[in-house]
Amino acid sequence: MIGVSKLLCDTQNYGDSLRYSSASKGQIHGTAKGIGPVIAWNITRTCNLKCLHCYSDSDAQLYNGELSTIEALRFIDDCAVFKVPVLLFSGGEPLIRPDVFELVQHAKKQGIRVTFSTNGTLIDRDMAQKIKDLGVGYVGISLDGLGKANDDFRGKIGAFEQALSGIRHCLAVGQRVGLRFTINRYNYGDLENIFDLIKEEQIPRVCFYHLVYSGRAAHMMENDVSHDESRAALDLIMEKTVEFGSACEILTVDNHADIVYLYLRQLKKDPLRAAKIWELMNRNGGNRSGIAFANVDPLGNVHPDQFTQNYILGNVRERPFGEIWTDMSQPVLSGLKHRQSLLKGRCSQCKWLSVCNGNFRSRAEAVTGDFWGSDPACYLTDEEIGID
Repeated sequence: MIGVSKLLCDTQNYGDSLRYSSASKGQIHGTAKGIGPVIAWNITRTCNLKCLHCYSDSDAQLYNGELSTIEALRFIDDCAVFKVPVLLFSGGEPLIRPDVFELVQHAKKQGIRVTFSTNGTLIDRDMAQKIKDLGVGYVGISLDGLGKANDDFRGKIGAFEQALSGIRHCLAVGQRVGLRFTINRYNYGDLENIFDLIKEEQIPRVCFYHLVYSGRAAHMMENDVSHDESRAALDLIMEKTVEFGSACEILTVDNHADIVYLYLRQLKKDPLRAAKIWELMNRNGGNRSGIAFANVDPLGNVHPDQFTQNYILGNVRERPFGEIWTDMSQPVLSGLKHRQSLLKGRCSQCKWLSVCNGNFRSRAEAVTGDFWGSDPACYLTDEEIGID
């Protein structure tokens, strides 16, 4: 994640302490020395929607072999031992899992911050209050367009209104909540309207995701935006970030070309601000899948991130998470922790490699067939990255 609000407006939010701490630079096993990675945990694959871009290829059916309550509680205990700072409960739809609140409560007792990634359609006032009472740190609700555009994308009529109601219920009880918006060909035209919605509803956070070609989204490569459209989207996001200031935390996710683009724009506009951005982006180091970010799927398999579920590093039923995460005999994991010498093509020649770290490997593999190839979603020109 790239904290656009932090970089442009110097706002202070929880995640910034993990992304831009001086203690994070050079770490290979977590967010800081002695602290484990943030884990996106798919607690179930079952979902009440069927979204076009779902990386876990979820739908409304039960899936065999998911972690039992006892196994899930044991995994949380292992996370506490490894000092995992955040568990992001995801799915499928996490709120479908019957024991979800028991898992949340246990994680909180272990001192782990819990957040939700949800489609929001199941959040009524009572559930919002329950989430608030349990001390969930943040609820991210996906909206990928307005009205029919979102419903078509998510495969259910009425999904937009249900998700918006979920946001309103969270706001009403004082639960921190925000939007998740994946930029693609279907909803690119709604980008500016999303900011109008944020202002109207007084939503305090929004994450703009770039499309990653994984799961059902593997068939959406032709529906991604162009490089010029990516640049225009970032121009708008930066403009709105400054306009909103501290009223809304704005982030972009899944394309580390954003940080370089943002820096280059500020270098021309505000060199003093650019110098601060340079310091923060050097602390972060770019893509940290396999380092400060991990994924555990419903079966207990550990992956570098949620988009590389074709690579299994181990299973938490068989070994503690921390043991899996530090096993340097695993070639993909070891490679990600020291990836710069393995990268190929434009990524290997880029002068910004130290602050991008090769961007997204799953997207590179989807297009080139090579896990260490160049990320095709990098929209920076050859001149901007220092290639003649």
